[in-house]
Amino acid sequence: MTPLQNPPMNSRLQRVVITDFINDALEIEKEVLAGVATVEALDADHEREVTAAVETAAAVMMYHNLALSASTVDRLERCQVIVRCGVGFDNVDHARARLRGIPVVNVPDYGTEEVADSAIGMTLALTRGIHQYNLALLNPADQSPAPAWSYQLAQPLRRLRGRVFGIVGLGRIGIATARRALALGMDVRFFDPLIADGYDKAVGVRRMESLEALLREAFVVSMHCPLTEQTRRMINATTLAHLPMGSYLINTARGDVVDVGALPEALAGGRLAGAGIDVLADEPPHPENPLVAAWRDPQHPAHQRLILNPHAAFYSEEGLADMRRKGAEACRRALTGQSLRNVINP
Repeated sequence: MTPLQNPPMNSRLQRVVITDFINDALEIEKEVLAGVATVEALDADHEREVTAAVETAAAVMMYHNLALSASTVDRLERCQVIVRCGVGFDNVDHARARLRGIPVVNVPDYGTEEVADSAIGMTLALTRGIHQYNLALLNPADQSPAPAWSYQLAQPLRRLRGRVFGIVGLGRIGIATARRALALGMDVRFFDPLIADGYDKAVGVRRMESLEALLREAFVVSMHCPLTEQTRRMINATTLAHLPMGSYLINTARGDVVDVGALPEALAGGRLAGAGIDVLADEPPHPENPLVAAWRDPQHPAHQRLILNPHAAFYSEEGLADMRRKGAEACRRALTGQSLRNVINP
């Protein structure tokens, strides 16, 4: 039977519910789903705020401000698809959804360029001393007794060309980041046991057989892997110890792939010369988060050597529009009987 491209004119409109993050007039979603479904945004911060509202939804669109657990998935009566409008999907119980016959799809390509640009931007801001110079000039009283207007404020800095840029996870964003690092003349290597041979040849990078082997060689290590039980806190006090002294860590992937509790000591001891962190396990972080506390302390090296961003690497106006449009298009395909793409729980 040929899939329906549009529902019959007299069909009853179905409900699409957006659980979180989006709280405007929904012009993009309404345009994509015109004639197929009504769209409503809950702008919730916690799962308990959405459970009743999604029970009768034909499709659920969700972002990263909350999770959908098995208990909520079990209460979905009419749901034909759950769309995780983003790359990571660890905040939805997709295994439970599979048992219920509900496909979960993600939007893996909306912010590829933006996240890769952010990873390289953080790398340059740290390794070229840009961040540290700016802080030193802004708050001269907080700095060591170096000249007040001098390159010495961020000594020592190393030339990037030829140094190893290590990537954990050579997916879409990992490849985009690799291309940018190659353009800087860096020696790009990666660890990703899930991809087939040949990607290294196509991209022009070198595969490492273990995380430890990658870390031992890396001047910069940039995280681009999903959050799974295998990757949860894979960067921790033990694995950080494999890095050469004076290395740099960048995380624009998922917050819990890095144990941020280990970073203050790594920064204070010089194992890390700097870190750029866009994502945390708990967002916004508690004020007593050890990394946040160190970052806010002018006497701690993290104050000068840590860049902390509010889960914003994905963002550009174009990228945000892409994410919303692609998420709505996935709903439309499900509700009009078309085949789905990017199903993560087939």
